[in-house]
Amino acid sequence: MSFISIQGLTVAFDGTQVLHGIDLEIGRGEALGLVGESGCGKSVTWLAALGLLPGKARVGGSVKIDGEELIGASRTQVERVRGKRIAMIFQDPSSSLNPVHRVGRQIMESLTLHRGLKGQAAKAEAIRLMDLVGIPSAATRIDLYPHEFSGGQCQRVMIAMALAGEPDLLIADEPTTALDATIQAQILDLLSQIRAETGMAMVLISHDLGAVSAVCDRAAVMYAGRIVEMNDTAALFSAPRHPYTRGLFDAIPEIDGDRGRLKPIHGTVPDPRALPQGCAFAPRCGSADTRCHTRSPEPQAGREGGLLACFHPVAWAVPLMTSPQGIPA
Repeated sequence: MSFISIQGLTVAFDGTQVLHGIDLEIGRGEALGLVGESGCGKSVTWLAALGLLPGKARVGGSVKIDGEELIGASRTQVERVRGKRIAMIFQDPSSSLNPVHRVGRQIMESLTLHRGLKGQAAKAEAIRLMDLVGIPSAATRIDLYPHEFSGGQCQRVMIAMALAGEPDLLIADEPTTALDATIQAQILDLLSQIRAETGMAMVLISHDLGAVSAVCDRAAVMYAGRIVEMNDTAALFSAPRHPYTRGLFDAIPEIDGDRGRLKPIHGTVPDPRALPQGCAFAPRCGSADTRCHTRSPEPQAGREGGLLACFHPVAWAVPLMTSPQGIPA
């Protein structure tokens, strides 16, 4: 049963709508991947859900956790959920950590706020969390500043801070950005391990299809502020139906294949201030017809499961050249 329910979520900045009705359900312990090009609305969806957008943003729709509505709720209600029941790891740990405070103090602040721990009890728990996320010699490094840690270790500190409130849902927004491949794999393994041990749900926001295939049960593909396809990870990765999703996979080079030119998705993501009429992907789609340029397809349940918003889906019989296991994580 879903404990996070997002229905018809919309966001507008200065009259320009950037989210056009996002619907998501997340069950307890489930891992959902959100993928798509930069600017499609992946991060904005969760910033809106947690009340973290600036005041000029106009947010509509519904976001509920165990039936409790967050959109339009009081600041006290939202703060009771944010960090405690839903925690978020932001993209850049170097800018998310305060450079003038020791990392231990920053973790202990979360422990005090969300669990009421203080003094030596908070310090002991902060050391335990640093050990949990794989920071060596945590007891001697708890009083160091962020600049004394590597980029991967700063990301681990951010994960420790997010876990301080023992959340039901962890939102990881590009948690492996700017990390080398080995450290990326370690962070993903860490998130999977913590999820298995704690039973928390997770949303992984990423451009990395390999990362999503490695750690997520379901995946949702976003384009221009809408979810265009969603399914179990295995089904979505083995036979994507939306032309945009298929284009993302076709653009991945085959590790063991012959050398050849990559297959790009021609064109660019449309400006939210000048979206085309009809399907936002139509100007870049080789299958678009008159209907695609005049009407926007609504997500429909597919006969193979999942949701799909397309008038001309890719034939189910067309296999992918690259399996989920073949995509580098």
